[in-house]
Order: sequence, then C-alpha cells, then structure tokens
Amino acid sequence: MTVEAAAFERRDPIRFEVLRNALTAISDEMALAVQRAAYSTNVKTRLDFSCAVLDGHARVIAQSFSQPNHLASLVYFVPRILAEYGRDRLRPGDGILCNDGHRGGVHLNDVCLVVPIFVDEEIIGFASIMCHHVDVGGGTPGSIGLSREIFQEGVIIPPVQFLREGEICDDVFKLILNNVRSPRETGGDLRAQVAGVNIAIRRLTEMVEKHGLGTIVDAMNGLLDYTERRTRAALANIPHGVYEAVGYMDSDGFNDTPVKVQVKITVTSEKVIYDLTGSDAQVKGPINATYAMTFSDCAYTLLVLMGSDLPVNDGFYRVIELVAPVGSVVNAQHPAAIAAGWETAFRVCETSFRAFAHAVPERLTAGSKGCLCNIGFGGIDPRTGSYFAFYEAMAGGYGARFSKDGIDAIQPHVQNTENSPVEETEASYPMRIVRYALIPDSEGAGQHRGGLGLRRDYTFEGEVVFSVLADAAKFAPWGLGGGLSALPARYVRNPETQPQEYGSKLTVDLQPGEVFSVRMGGGGGYGPPWEREPSLVLEDVLGGKVSLERSQSVYGVVIDAASQTVDEHATEANRRAMRERNADGGASEQ
Repeated sequence: MTVEAAAFERRDPIRFEVLRNALTAISDEMALAVQRAAYSTNVKTRLDFSCAVLDGHARVIAQSFSQPNHLASLVYFVPRILAEYGRDRLRPGDGILCNDGHRGGVHLNDVCLVVPIFVDEEIIGFASIMCHHVDVGGGTPGSIGLSREIFQEGVIIPPVQFLREGEICDDVFKLILNNVRSPRETGGDLRAQVAGVNIAIRRLTEMVEKHGLGTIVDAMNGLLDYTERRTRAALANIPHGVYEAVGYMDSDGFNDTPVKVQVKITVTSEKVIYDLTGSDAQVKGPINATYAMTFSDCAYTLLVLMGSDLPVNDGFYRVIELVAPVGSVVNAQHPAAIAAGWETAFRVCETSFRAFAHAVPERLTAGSKGCLCNIGFGGIDPRTGSYFAFYEAMAGGYGARFSKDGIDAIQPHVQNTENSPVEETEASYPMRIVRYALIPDSEGAGQHRGGLGLRRDYTFEGEVVFSVLADAAKFAPWGLGGGLSALPARYVRNPETQPQEYGSKLTVDLQPGEVFSVRMGGGGGYGPPWEREPSLVLEDVLGGKVSLERSQSVYGVVIDAASQTVDEHATEANRRAMRERNADGGASEQ
C-alpha cells in the first residue's frame, strides 16, 4: 500500500467507503444505460456486455458484473488500445473503438469503446464498455462459422477514432454498418455504448467537482491497494500448494481430434500462478483463445474463492500471474481464427476448478454443461425481404455443490447471460422455437444432483444459414466426491423426422420448415447417488426430471408408481446392495 493511500484510509475511512461505492455505482449506472438504450436481444435482454471505470493510468477501478468473460479482458485490452492509438492524441469528447483479438482483445463480436475523462485538460480516468454485437460480418450470420483465420470472421477494427467532440464519426460508423448483416441492431448497440460512457464522464466529473481531484485520485489509489491487501489476505483461505488438472475440447471443428487444455495452479501467500504449459498448439479451427480470454477466465476462478464483497479492480488482478505459451490454443497468434475462443477459455475455467477441487472441494461445484454454445443464424426475412441475423448462447445444467443441487437451465460461471425469451425472439425474427424444455435424466446423479440440461428446437419460415460453435458432446460434465457425470450435449437436425446428428461445431443450410435441435448437457453430481434423500428423488420423479427407471437403477430409490410414494424397505435393500458393490466409496469422476 502506498503512503498516500494508507493515510487516506486512516484519516477518513467513512469518506473512503462512500467514494469506493460511488465509483462502483458509476459502472452499474453505465450498465443500466446500455441495457435501456440497446437494440439487440443479445445486449438489452441477454446482457452480453460489461462496463468499467479506469483511472488516469488505465487501471481498472470498478466494473459492472454483467459478463464475467469480459471483465479481466478489459484489464488487458484497454491499455493496449491506448498504447497503440496514443493517449497524447486524445481530446475531450474523443472515443476509441477496437475489436481485434490479436491486438489484446477477444473475439471480433466483442467490440470495445474507450473514452478519456478530462478535468482541466488533464486525463483523470477512462470509461470503457465491451458489447457482444450480433454480427460483425465474416462468412456466416452471427460471425461464428467454421473459420480458418480471423479474416473470415468479420470486420477487424484496429484502434480508431469513433467519437470526436462527443459525436459519432459518421464515416467510421457507415464503414462498420456496411460490413454487417444487422445494421439496425449494431447501430443501436453502438449508440448504447456511447450512452453508457457518457454516464461515466458525467458522474466522475461530478465527483471531482464535489470532492476535489486530489481526493478522488487518493481514493482510487487507496481502493486498488485496499483490494490488493484483502486479496492477499484471502489467499490464506486456500491451502497453499500446486494443483493440476487436464481438460479436453471435442475438436477444432475440422478434424475429430480432441484438443487438450492443461492447467497447473500454484498458490502462495503472495500470488496465484496459472501455468498452462502443456496445452495444445493453436489449431486450424476457430476455438483458439487469445491471452485476454484466457486471463479473464483464470481470474474468475480465483475471484469466486475470494468472498462476495471483494471489490473487482486492478488490485485484485495484481495477485494473478498467467503463463500461457505463445502460439498455443490458450494464447493464439495472428492470424489464428478465434471466433469460438471463449469455448476454450471456458474449458480453462472449468479445468481450473477441477484443479482447485484438490484443495477446496467443499467450495466448488462439479462440472457444468461444459461450454458456452454460440448459436448464430440468418438469411432473408420473407416478411420484409431484408436480411436478418441473430445470435445467442444456450443454457444448461450447473454442477452440484457440497450442500446443494445444481441449478437447471442456467448459463454458468463466466457466461452469466440470460436466456433469450421465446416471445421476444419469435416476434423479432422469422422463426419459431418449437420446443424449449428441460431434458429429463440429463443430470449428473449424486447425493446432490446436477442441474438439468436444456433443449431448444428452432424452425424457420425461409432458408437460413445456421451455425453452432460449441463443445461438450464428447466429454461429459464431471462429478465430484463420488457424484456421476451428466449427460453430454447433442446437436440434431430434424430430430422428429429424419434425425441427423452433428458434432459440436457446424454450419448448415436449413430449408423452410426444417428443425435444428440444440441440447445442452446437465451438471455433474456431488457425492454418491445412493446417499441422496429419497424424498428428493421422489420429488424429481413426480416433476418429470428423473425417470422411474433411473431413480431405482442409479439412485437406488424404489417408487411405487400407483401410490407415488417411496417403498422404504425395498429402497434400503437396493441401496445396501449398491453400497456393497461400491465398497470403495465410488470413484469421483473429476
């Protein structure tokens, strides 16, 4: 901690608390402005965006917790944008736009806007908003097809001036909109980003006017040091040591070979080192992750072990060190395809949890649905004759916990977005969702069961190009402490008429009336299934979540179908036999 920050905290702790919460409130108000002003379902409803307030050194001071995938990405990306563009060139009212993953960002859909905040000709801070835009051009609607290089994935925006004197630069705006399939939504979402950063400029300027520049700078420095100190103290709650795990992606989309992610986590009293040496080299397909993607998902796994009231800013990120070999699938280099890089980053996230499970299993979940599942489609709207494009990601099962079941049909961990409402989607696009349901028996069985997976079947009025960039069709979500794996994901064309099953990465042309079914996996179980409370198994059977056959063969619970009650004597005998067969306690599937 710096002398100035320590002095500020000691001499005026109440004001310090007021100011640190006021800075966080700015980021939250930015997020609210974006949500209200956005046009696309992906931003206004699914909340696939994040906001940050940074100090004059481009260190993150406060973040809205909208989309964890973006949070540490901004920590890494914004300084790179400013370094390339040149902060000396910035004037009041300027704004810089960039989406290039190979310049420090993430995939091209995640477009970042950065604006300086001036007081008396001096930059005192920055505001930044990253939104996932529905389409940024490229070879397929939604910009998530089976690309081989980044040039096929959409318009690549280097750090360019997007705002001048507070107004959008019309030439740049037109250039972007002429390269996307969704100009209305993209234009509206870009304007929403402008609305959000304007909130930050106004609010931070008001804080300086009220409290004085020196006080605000001291508060920012104090907040970073306070967070760093608390984070290092919290490391005492994680047993120090080295923890390792290996995870696999189904494939890169072009061949059937699994792609390895290897994680070694070293926890000390001062820092946590994530070493991904041993992960596979970058691949031909679009699952390559950038450094920022990987760093963000590693940071998340530590954050969830720190306590819910820890501020999220540069002070937290100071304790994290990432070793990600250059040219690997977790730190891909230009011109690698990166459209589905978040899938690999998600695998890093869950593999890190598997590693941490050796240290603190009671504080972690079993495996979740195992992927984000990017879905994009588009074509000519037969109702209007204009082009449309749509993007969403699918929910699935959340892993069971030490003392609780997993959650059904949720977008877990770093994903944290909402499910697109059927009504809004069908009203806005020429399509119908003909099935939207939980998948029975998809949970990982356990003393605490995993959440159920989700099925969503799409059909269209006209011809469309339909793409999925996902994972977890081969490698099922894993269990902990004797819990069982969940059902993996499936991707099926025309499931009720002429079923055709695909891998987890695909682009297909669908004719009017055809159906594509996306079925996300469940969450892994926690603890032996035969230890689950029989009344909870009965409740799941009566609710249609678990079948009668599964209740008996996997959980050992015998249910009388006529009376809809548990046969206690038959259940005890059944479970006694199961325990004898698993006298070693049942091997955890982690």
